[in-house]
Amino acid sequence: MKRPLIVSVLATAMYLSTGFALAADQAPVQEKAQTQKQVYGSQLMTQQERTEHRTKMRTAKTAEEREQIRKEHHEAMKERAKVRGVTLPEEPPARGGGMGLGGGMGPGDGRGR
Repeated sequence: MKRPLIVSVLATAMYLSTGFALAADQAPVQEKAQTQKQVYGSQLMTQQERTEHRTKMRTAKTAEEREQIRKEHHEAMKERAKVRGVTLPEEPPARGGGMGLGGGMGPGDGRGR
C-alpha cells in the first residue's frame, strides 16, 4: 500500500516540476520578443545596442531625460532606416503602462468563474 502511494507522489512531483521548468524557459523568450517590439527601430539594432538603449532608459533620472533619449533614438533610427532603405512608422510606438501586449485585466462581465 505504501509503495504505490510513494510512486504516485513522486510521479506527480516530477510532472509538476516539468511544467514549471517549461514555463520558466519560455519567459525570457517572451520578454525578449516584447522588448524588441517596444523599442523603436529594434529590427535595425544589434542586441548590444538594444541592451544599451534599455540601460540608458532605466538609468535616466527624470521623465524629461527619458523623453530626450527617446527623441534622439527615434531620429537615429529614422536616419538608419533611410540609409538602409527600410520604412519605419513616422511616430515611435505609444508608451504603455507596462502591461505588456495584453490589455490587462479589463472590466470583465461580472459573472466570476
